[in-house]
Amino acid sequence: MKLSKREKYAVIIAGVFVFVFILLQLIIFPLREKKEGLERAVQAASKSLEEMILLKAEYGEFVQKAEISKIRFANREPGFTLFSFLDRLAGEEGLKENIAYIKPSKSESKDSQYKLSQVEMKLQGLSMKQLSPYLYKVETSKNSVFVRRLSITKKGKEDGFIDVILQVETYEI
Repeated sequence: MKLSKREKYAVIIAGVFVFVFILLQLIIFPLREKKEGLERAVQAASKSLEEMILLKAEYGEFVQKAEISKIRFANREPGFTLFSFLDRLAGEEGLKENIAYIKPSKSESKDSQYKLSQVEMKLQGLSMKQLSPYLYKVETSKNSVFVRRLSITKKGKEDGFIDVILQVETYEI
């Protein structure tokens, strides 16, 4: 079978196209897809690593706070109760006569060794100048005591006097 020069070029060009097509379909495209898949996997792994680093930092903060709390619990005076602490502070700040009531309560968690101790306290006829140092001493004490809720209302028609309902909490062993 004799082919003319033109036919030979056509067969060669067709063969090159078939070779290039097979090369692209069987080698180049699969390699590119594999490379893109690996790049996506590397990006996903990098993102996971960043999240793990953030979680490790958060965990470290929690551990540090837990250690500080343990130290504070250990340094509390023996027989510490929230009720007596708040009552003593009220005496130091001259607020005993302003106390309308103090209601202590405790709740235990089934899966924890700690008890949540709460005290609701109503103070009547105070000025903000009297209340501020008391709240400061409660919040900054080394006994891990914190104000959960604070409600302030104006007392009658008198200027400058308020009534306060205060919920204070701490954990006890």
